[in-house]
Amino acid sequence: MTDLKLPNLGEGITQGEIVKINVSVGQSLTKGETIVEVETDKAVAEVPSDVSGVISAVLIKVGDKVNPGQVLFTIDGGTTDAKKNPLSPPETDPSPQGRGENNLTSKERELSEAKKEKTADIAASPSVRRLARERNIDLSTLTGSGPAGLILESDLHTAPPIAAETRVSPSTSVPLPDFSKFGEIEVLPFSGLRKKTAAAMALSWSLIPQVTQFDEADITKLEQLKKQFGKRAEMAGGKLTLTVILVKVIASALKVFPQFNTSLDEAASTLIRKKFVNIGIAVDTEHGLLVPVIHHADKKNLLDLSILLTQLADKARTRKLTKEEMDGSGFTITNLGGIGGSHFTPIVNWPQAAILGVGRAKMEPIWIDDAFVPRQILPLSLTYDHRLIDGADAARFLRWIIDAIEEPFLMDLEG
Repeated sequence: MTDLKLPNLGEGITQGEIVKINVSVGQSLTKGETIVEVETDKAVAEVPSDVSGVISAVLIKVGDKVNPGQVLFTIDGGTTDAKKNPLSPPETDPSPQGRGENNLTSKERELSEAKKEKTADIAASPSVRRLARERNIDLSTLTGSGPAGLILESDLHTAPPIAAETRVSPSTSVPLPDFSKFGEIEVLPFSGLRKKTAAAMALSWSLIPQVTQFDEADITKLEQLKKQFGKRAEMAGGKLTLTVILVKVIASALKVFPQFNTSLDEAASTLIRKKFVNIGIAVDTEHGLLVPVIHHADKKNLLDLSILLTQLADKARTRKLTKEEMDGSGFTITNLGGIGGSHFTPIVNWPQAAILGVGRAKMEPIWIDDAFVPRQILPLSLTYDHRLIDGADAARFLRWIIDAIEEPFLMDLEG
């Protein structure tokens, strides 16, 4: 009999939620066959079996929270090919049974302390774990930059303390009134995705003093460009949307205004200026808001961007995005124009410096050359970290974007 355990699901991922079980007791199983689907952060991972055999027991159910290494099924026949991560700390105390804490060597005592860390299944050395405890940092929120995702001391420099996250969510400790006294209610689970989004927004709101700048762009010419070249993008497998063009414009704007592509490291009193341009695109799905990232957007032309964004949006809606496809964003675009509304105040995604909100365009009469002319006007909302960006710089950045939008033929479709 073989235990089939949940494998490592990615760097920094310590827990997932079972959303689908694909096998049942008595079923024959082939190595490589998908046995379960697990939601982790904002993606759903298909977990394959590393053995062949017959399912003898199912130890989980849909909705269960599971951790890497947890036994999911038992199987008759077959042997596991899974290998333990050599960077993971030992599962048991290396000291012999019966030895007291005072009889441990300094190395054993350090390992014992590491074992007590609630994130003991994360790849990190005992010294890094100890430093994380001293700084009150949750290692499960970090992505290690070392080999195989090993968390290094340098990775702690930009990490927020646990206390900051606790401080921004007072509602978790304040009991609600009994609403059932006033009428019928329904109690629903707070899903992993929604909880993750809520925690990220609360953290951003707590850590970043945010200001929103409003402006409008005339996209009449831009709409003509979309109609002229839209078929070409469709033939290539993409769609030339307003968001695609905004990605191209903002990728250029971030080169002119690099302060909008920075992050503040308060602990080290330094600014991290990114020389790469990665742009996150908020995608509305039935499961919640997901933000896939277009990496190196400045190196892609409009056709490339239209194809990539179409693929990422499809993967977001089917919950097939990988962790890598959602990591590394330096700036975010959130476009609500397809739903409605005008200006709004999007929240900056920590540790980014800014986010651009896009509303629904509408036809308005604009006074041009002694007459009112119908023009299509797009509302834009730029929220930014006021510690890093002054109001005048935000106004100039947004006007630069608007100038580029209003003269779209300056952008080469292939450039």
